[in-house]
Amino acid sequence: MDEQQRTGNTYGLEEIAASKLEAWPNPAPGRDYITHMEVPEFTCLCPRSGFPDFATIIIDYVPDQTVVELKSLKLYINQYRNRQISHESVTNTILDELVELLAPRWMRVVADFTVRGNIKTVIFAEQAKDDYQGARPEFRRYLPMNGI
Repeated sequence: MDEQQRTGNTYGLEEIAASKLEAWPNPAPGRDYITHMEVPEFTCLCPRSGFPDFATIIIDYVPDQTVVELKSLKLYINQYRNRQISHESVTNTILDELVELLAPRWMRVVADFTVRGNIKTVIFAEQAKDDYQGARPEFRRYLPMNGI
């Protein structure tokens, strides 16, 4: 039995449950630049079987006035661990909640799920401000080496 089991310490679980995404001021709001983040250990549960699904979540965005605080993002992502949700819904929910928080000039969320049931799933969701014409990485940079 480890220390957490012996003492009933649930600090990590409590921190995840209480977490909220946080925005911080953009240190360079006058410049377009891309923030790239990868979450290689994402997990959620299949809404049909309840079995775990594993993915790498990739978030690219061009900030406007704010950026996401990384610890709050980590805790937010961990909230999905025991949530039953489809691949498509995960991707679009993450995008919607980050766009609502940050109002970025442009954002893309890619969910690259591990093969399950002999099917490889990669979901792309993207949103931009109506007048944004700046940098956007090409989709192909996210695709597996052997292509889709």
